[in-house]
Amino acid sequence: MGATAAIERRSIDPVPEAERHGHPRSLFALWFAANMQITSAVTGALTVLVGLHPLWALVAIVAGNALGGVPMALHAAQGPKLGIPQMIQSRAQFGVYGAVLPLVLVVLMYLGYFASGNVLGGQAVAQITGLPVDVSIPVYALATALIAIVGYRLIHRFGRLASALSVIVFVYLSIRLVSGHDLGALLRDPALDFPAFLLALSLTASWQLTFGPYVADTSRYLPTATSVRSTFWWTYGGTVLGAVWAMSFGALAYALAGKAFKGHEVAYVVGLGGEALVVPLLCAIALGKFTVNVLNIYGGYMTVATTLTAFSRRVALSATARIVYIGLFGVLGGVVAVLGRGEFLANFVLFLHFLLYFLTPWSAINLVDFYLVRKENYDLEAIYDPDGRYGRWSAPALLAYVAGIVVQIPFANVEGLFTGVAVPLLGGADVAWLLGLAVPGLLYWRAMRLNAA
Repeated sequence: MGATAAIERRSIDPVPEAERHGHPRSLFALWFAANMQITSAVTGALTVLVGLHPLWALVAIVAGNALGGVPMALHAAQGPKLGIPQMIQSRAQFGVYGAVLPLVLVVLMYLGYFASGNVLGGQAVAQITGLPVDVSIPVYALATALIAIVGYRLIHRFGRLASALSVIVFVYLSIRLVSGHDLGALLRDPALDFPAFLLALSLTASWQLTFGPYVADTSRYLPTATSVRSTFWWTYGGTVLGAVWAMSFGALAYALAGKAFKGHEVAYVVGLGGEALVVPLLCAIALGKFTVNVLNIYGGYMTVATTLTAFSRRVALSATARIVYIGLFGVLGGVVAVLGRGEFLANFVLFLHFLLYFLTPWSAINLVDFYLVRKENYDLEAIYDPDGRYGRWSAPALLAYVAGIVVQIPFANVEGLFTGVAVPLLGGADVAWLLGLAVPGLLYWRAMRLNAA
């Protein structure tokens, strides 16, 4: 327990082989727990909210997570091979300074997810303690920050605990949800609205794709000899199974309850258990959300550190700097949560869309570079040196990244905010994320081949 409670020494610096430990099966429990929580259920509810029949919503949930989980789990395999956090790897593709562009967007992602986690976790804490929600949210954010300060070992230990608890809670809640309802009637006559199906598919795929910046953070302490295959499958299994279960629960809950679920997600879920189990279920929801919230602030701290040290050339951070970074990120996330907790579901869908358009090009470039261009071979010292082999800026990556964003614009469909010119021709379907993966990956691969010729 002493090693678990000791503050992690490593930050953005490489983990030496002597400090590597563990087995990739621990990734299954961590990513299962990160997905089996209330925000996943809210995302599942969105598949019905966009107008899709509940049966097709379930199909979209399975297909979207199965597709989006592939690049997500491919990122996981980068951790053991390189021993560094996920986003600092971007310097090898974008240049030490050029990587700041995707890094800033990823910081916004972490901040948004951390804030949304604080809203839902804070709701649960408020009902347990009787504190006002606007007080419970900062309390929840502070507790999250404390776990992140301790770091990697405690995060994995907590993930195993939360995973076991999630199974118990969601088995019980799933039984309570479907008992007393005629699921046959709910799923009958499944007319397919194809544009709505594609939109639901993009929402669920984006859930997995936005985990890309996290994944190597949680696998970088595994021994270098850990195989790509085992890291991939343990991560993929945990993240897809957890997300499909929780999202399916949310989709059925919204289809059955409608307004009773929307805007009152925590209260509705707790209500399924009856009065006797109110407090235990609230504790389970708060703890279930806690795992991914810790990952948000942990990844956010390292991404901010990666961004700032690009200019200071620092390779490692002190324990004091770690506490300051995490503390500031926690305070900012708590403030955003308090100010933005109204109309949570509507704001969350807009946020998911925003992330999808900007993060898929980064993911494509990063994976193509790792698996096809450099084939897992990197100069770690150069990643920290603007004058090293990766340079300050990388035109191929930056141009491919911008092209990956631009090519999505005509096909983007963010309801109430923006509709691309090609969307009406597709009946309202959103296929932008597919282009956001394919185009920048292909452009970057081709440009690097030409440079090497």
